[in-house]
Amino acid sequence: QVQLVESGGGLVQPGGSLRLSCAASGFSFSSYAMNWYRQAPGKQRELVAQIAAGRSTSYIDSVKGRFTISRDNAKNTVYLQMNSLKPEDTAVYYCNTRRGKDVYWGQGTQVIVSS
Repeated sequence: QVQLVESGGGLVQPGGSLRLSCAASGFSFSSYAMNWYRQAPGKQRELVAQIAAGRSTSYIDSVKGRFTISRDNAKNTVYLQMNSLKPEDTAVYYCNTRRGKDVYWGQGTQVIVSS
């Protein structure tokens, strides 16, 4: 079955960096787009970044120039490099993919940006 396992979250000071990883299994990883979402306390989950099977990428405006999504198809892993972190980036970050009508989520990894 499809499994998505995130890692790499933690507590970081404003201006710091983190790299999130999402290890995928149970499907043909290289054939599917992968997404990173986040959900801050009291807010709706939002799409942060996408990477297509062909490696084209897109980002929400608030993270452009600071976050980079990438994928390693040999390792079935998608990454989110987060630089110049701000307190408003504090959230649980989720890895996501879709196969037709089916949507899959990881368990999430907490990112806290605070001094």
